[in-house]
Amino acid sequence: MSGTMRGVYTNLTEIRRRVFAEVAKIAYDAGGENAEEGLDSVARNLSNLPYEIIPGDVATYRESVFLERAIVQERIRLAMGLPLQDLDRPESVTEGLKKAAVPETYYEAPLVNVIKFACNACEDNVYRVMPSACQGCLAHPCREICPKGAITFKDKKAFIDHEKCIKCGRCANVCPYQAIHHHVRPCADACGMHAIGSDAHGRAEINYEKCVSCGQCLVNCPFGAIADKSQIFQTIMAINSGEEVIAEVAPAFVGQFGGKDNVDKLREAFKELGFAGMEEVALGADLCTVEEAEDFLEEVPEKIPFMGTSCCPAWSVMAKKEFPDHAGCVSMALTPMTLAARLIRKQHPNAKIVFVGPCSAKKLEAMRRSVKSEVDFVLTFEEMAGMMRAKGIDYTSLAGEGGDFDGASADGRGFAVAGGVANAVVNAIHSRYPDREVNVVNAEGLDECRKMMKAAVKGKYNGYLLEGMACPGGCVAGAGTLQAVAKTAGAVKMYAKKSERKNATENAYCDLIPELERPEDGKHGDELVAESDEATVPKK
Repeated sequence: MSGTMRGVYTNLTEIRRRVFAEVAKIAYDAGGENAEEGLDSVARNLSNLPYEIIPGDVATYRESVFLERAIVQERIRLAMGLPLQDLDRPESVTEGLKKAAVPETYYEAPLVNVIKFACNACEDNVYRVMPSACQGCLAHPCREICPKGAITFKDKKAFIDHEKCIKCGRCANVCPYQAIHHHVRPCADACGMHAIGSDAHGRAEINYEKCVSCGQCLVNCPFGAIADKSQIFQTIMAINSGEEVIAEVAPAFVGQFGGKDNVDKLREAFKELGFAGMEEVALGADLCTVEEAEDFLEEVPEKIPFMGTSCCPAWSVMAKKEFPDHAGCVSMALTPMTLAARLIRKQHPNAKIVFVGPCSAKKLEAMRRSVKSEVDFVLTFEEMAGMMRAKGIDYTSLAGEGGDFDGASADGRGFAVAGGVANAVVNAIHSRYPDREVNVVNAEGLDECRKMMKAAVKGKYNGYLLEGMACPGGCVAGAGTLQAVAKTAGAVKMYAKKSERKNATENAYCDLIPELERPEDGKHGDELVAESDEATVPKK
């Protein structure tokens, strides 16, 4: 079952986070030198880094210390935003460094990558008998129920002929001793897009025509063989160059870095990292809520039979890709990330804007051509924690300046938890039409989202508002989070209650929505963005 490792700090977690921290430290250390000397210093430090993270000559986790270092080296490259090495020719960890050092550099597809020689080639969808559990019972129900005669007994133990087995699972269900186990590949089990298969060597392989970069595979692989690219290095290079860099922080931030809300302390931590300011994306969530409420009132059911929410990019891309005839049923309201960025840019037109959140798919959204996002960089909470670790910052120990974020409603802050988006939209509708009945259905995880859409296109949810969340639990369960899902969800709900504004319509910035919209935003759905698309968003 997917998600079993979430919230557990493992050796793999430590390696992943140390890579982020060390790459960030190298970038910060290069800031005091001229450009050429700085890159030379970065190259030297990057070359030494695998030996610092995996010291000595004895392997700890795998059969060879050289293999361990090679895997760390690939993770370093991905953390730099660089592609995996071409193993068919000599290549160093610093190959492509000059290109990566330019702040305006964007990911080259694919965003999510399988490090092939780190993959365990796990069995997928295979039924096996555990001899120690099989009791060789007299009834032999597993043999009797098998429709293909795939089960025989040898030395009083059940044996499955995999040439005959059709993987129906009846034998496992009927065994009184639960001696038949269904082996699944963890990454494939976690993938709601069913985008992960096997290559010729049995190693995981991603079908990028299907992948929507939700990131669930990379946090469910127990071998650390899957990783996405980062913009830590590019963000710090922009800070080093003296740019005005402003962070916009997703509603799921609460508790992620070890404290409670502690907004004032977190703001101080971001300043110590070199950011010029920090704002909450919940402001944009309020505006998104108002837009979606207006869309629903105007279009359902007169123009479209139902309406899906737009804020989760992985869900919306899946819905549009797999149900193209109903792509127009997904709201075209701009996402909170984009709306918050446009709000910030009204006052800071030349700033570099960094979205900090829980989501890998937001990295893909920021590269979307048709939306023309105002977001320059996307970092996950885990990547941001790496930056704090690099600078030795424990934000909970900071003095802080006092004060909360100003402006966002409780409903906007609630976007981070499953059900929160739909709840916000319903409340916005009821603020204008208290007696208007709004039926809602929500789904968590892309498999469940697919089932919801299938039912909707068959007419089961006519007149409904559909909320889709790619991550089970909502944004608090995103691939880039640091804390256990349930713990963070509780913290977000408590923090939301502190807002003086309960409903999104109370946000003073709602009047600016017409100014933030642009003709090129379109009306019904932006271009589908998947891993196979080119990342060629023109930036300022």
